[in-house]
Amino acid sequence: CPHHIRIYASQARSYRDLPLRLAEFGTVYRWEQSGEISGMTRVRGFTQDDAHLFVTEDQIEQEVLGCIELVKIIFGTLGMEDYRVRVGLRDPDSSKYVGDPERWDKAEVACRNAAKSLGVEFSEEPGEAAFYGPKIDFVVRDVLGREWQLGTVQVDYNLPERFDLTYTGSDGEKHRPVMIHRAPFGSMERFVGVLIEHFGGMFPTWLNPTQVHILTISEKHIDYATEIASKLKSAGVRVEMDTGDDTIGKKLRTHRAMRPAYILILGDEEMSNATISYMGPDREQVNGIQCNDFIEEISALITPE
Repeated sequence: CPHHIRIYASQARSYRDLPLRLAEFGTVYRWEQSGEISGMTRVRGFTQDDAHLFVTEDQIEQEVLGCIELVKIIFGTLGMEDYRVRVGLRDPDSSKYVGDPERWDKAEVACRNAAKSLGVEFSEEPGEAAFYGPKIDFVVRDVLGREWQLGTVQVDYNLPERFDLTYTGSDGEKHRPVMIHRAPFGSMERFVGVLIEHFGGMFPTWLNPTQVHILTISEKHIDYATEIASKLKSAGVRVEMDTGDDTIGKKLRTHRAMRPAYILILGDEEMSNATISYMGPDREQVNGIQCNDFIEEISALITPE
């Protein structure tokens, strides 16, 4: 937060400059208790897709709406549909909150309206707001039914006040901006951990770190495998080759466990006919396919709609 605040404060700002959106991937450290640390989902050091939007009060609802839409696009692209939205509001009986009550009312209404306008099912939870403003959390359920907070959008009146941030309005007077904290992924490590479990390690083709593993049956097939690998790489496919001395059965067992999207098997028949055989994500074997036809098939999967 202070980094982006310093950027904002580095020069005079006008209402014409707003909204001003700043984003970065930053490393965050938190002293989690040892008993709470778990795999990639709860760690002491993690990477956050941290963004801060400096806006006028009139822009809060539209900018929060854009933040929610961004999270929905990310979740939809990754096929993560089992999530709920939590709108954190003030506890009316608590004195921990800072800022003017009227501004809080406006911010809470803006968060509600943004959630409603996108047709997102959400729950309102009094007492779950940050001390500086209301927030919207995206809570994802993993394959074990556990809930993890991932994306978050928070409206902040406190930091602009504490750092004396201002902008010149259309009336020529100084005004205080509102700060929106946005992290669509939250913790990248936690997000990846939940994603691995969500897909069981078998990522969709476009997301798979290695999309094709090429296995040769014997040494004499290495040159042909290298030719096929070169064509695939030229088409933008991520490829690895296994030209070792292990039997094809052992290679298959090893590479199935690695969960690439496709496993290509190249032997005498494929080399003599200038074709390939492969196992796709369903691991059903397909034989005698022209390389160009395979490239067309996998290319359609690499770029999601």
